[in-house]
Amino acid sequence: MEAQKKYEVSFRLWFYTGADKLLGIGRVELLERIHKTGSISSAAKEMKMAYRQAWQMVEEMNARSNSPLVEKKIGGRSGGGAIVTEAGLKAIDSFHKLEDKVRAFIAKEAKHLDF
Repeated sequence: MEAQKKYEVSFRLWFYTGADKLLGIGRVELLERIHKTGSISSAAKEMKMAYRQAWQMVEEMNARSNSPLVEKKIGGRSGGGAIVTEAGLKAIDSFHKLEDKVRAFIAKEAKHLDF
């Protein structure tokens, strides 16, 4: 007799505003790296992403959220940079909390899959 197969379920979580994507795991990672490095450019390099693509993602997130998630710092002696705002930090936290809840729910429900 063949052993009972176990099924796994995976998911990808996205936050939308209307029909537009606001946050997904890649954008959250970008925000986290901007927060860590203080730079969109450095965050993009760490993710092996073009600066232009990272900047476009930041612009889209800022435009689609109720308040900016990232603010640019004006250059000076030490150069410019970027900071993740309080709203951005809250968005990161909210994303991870919901992702954890959905992951736990799916893991629980997947145990009952039998077909």
